Amino acid sequence: MWDGPAGCLRACPCAYIKYVDTTSEELARSIVARLRAAGHQAYLVGGCVRDLLLGRAPKDFDVATDARPDRVSELFERSEQVGAHFGVVLVRENAAQVEVATFRSDASYSDGRRPDAVRFEGDARQDAMRRDFTINALLLDPDTNQVLDFTGGQDDLRRRVVRAIGNPDERFQEDHLRLIRAVRFAARLGFEIEPATMAALRRLHHLIVKVSPERVRDELARILTEGGARRGFELLDETGLLGDILPEVAAMKGVAQPPEFHPEGDVWTHTVLLLEKLRNPTVTLAAGALLHDVGKPPTFRVADRIRFDGHVEEGVKLAHGILARLRFSGEQTEQIEALIANHMRFMHTAQMRESTLKRFLRMENFGEHLELHRLDCLSSSGKLDSYKHVLTRLAELGEEELRPKPLLTGRDLIEQGYQPGPSFGKMLAAVEDAQLEGRVQSKEDALALVRAQFG
Repeated sequence: MWDGPAGCLRACPCAYIKYVDTTSEELARSIVARLRAAGHQAYLVGGCVRDLLLGRAPKDFDVATDARPDRVSELFERSEQVGAHFGVVLVRENAAQVEVATFRSDASYSDGRRPDAVRFEGDARQDAMRRDFTINALLLDPDTNQVLDFTGGQDDLRRRVVRAIGNPDERFQEDHLRLIRAVRFAARLGFEIEPATMAALRRLHHLIVKVSPERVRDELARILTEGGARRGFELLDETGLLGDILPEVAAMKGVAQPPEFHPEGDVWTHTVLLLEKLRNPTVTLAAGALLHDVGKPPTFRVADRIRFDGHVEEGVKLAHGILARLRFSGEQTEQIEALIANHMRFMHTAQMRESTLKRFLRMENFGEHLELHRLDCLSSSGKLDSYKHVLTRLAELGEEELRPKPLLTGRDLIEQGYQPGPSFGKMLAAVEDAQLEGRVQSKEDALALVRAQFG
């Protein structure tokens, strides 16, 4: 008997299904209706069916049909063949879009990514059998809510397992990205990986290095942000994928920490505890959480106690290499590196000069810095003194106090006879420090300070 979130996954018809994403759902239903009116088979397919059966809100809807791509394009004016060779047409309406794929079977995959050739089919069974996992191979008739299940996907949903269709070695050798996708689905859904599928993962994990960095990055980002990040990274470790993709993170295992500050254990344990506490994070916050202590393994030493001298700087350096390797954007890289570079500064906020503190609090995306610090504390000592202090100061300080209008500009300095050059930056910084600390309140005060300090 099904005991999942929806409370029922029994014999079809599955009348309990409630569509959540109205815009995409309506478009998908209208596509199915038009295809059928034109004499074709058409069903909802894949992840949207899986999520509906689990009582989850699908992120998108896909349609499978026996209509050929050209026929789909004829029937839908606002359409684009985004993968004509593979039978995929993107149909749009207002802000909604749905992928419509022709039933197909695949030839061999010589590049470990895409089939060398495809054959369009008239049978939905053939289309289901070429997919990756049983829980992703379900088709749904949106008119009757009847589920077409050719691979045992409904049973696997009941058992809460991720199982490759057919021979798992063949499925992973066809498309190597399926190795990490198996982990993502298990983590996101809270499922186990079926034993034979898991054994194949462990045998073939090394194939992941042949996958493009961008595709790996996207899967890692989903593991980090879709929920179940801790379980995802533990599975990456158990399968051997972690060492292939992120050896710098795998190196955290067994690296001891001073128990007076980290009673939870080694660097790896601390990191996965932090990942477990993420709630709907941005990609940058999640990646910052994963990598904030990546500099500890290479800086580990034992003196009077365990120390990690320079681990922040080393962490920024290592993270830069990781993020470049995985093709993260420049903007994302900058924020993730900033999170790592500043995560230890919170402990000094009570002793900071007022100007230093205000500059710290007004950093771009400071909310992510603050949340990383909170999670860091909760995953170690549990003490939130610095976090609470920062919250208090943020409540006390308004935007004008954190970002006051400048009292002086470079033009003002030129008018006073100063020659433009490197000293201008120092002068303006000194004035801003004094302004943030309340020592100057006017342009006249600021000019007096410049004359006193710089002549």
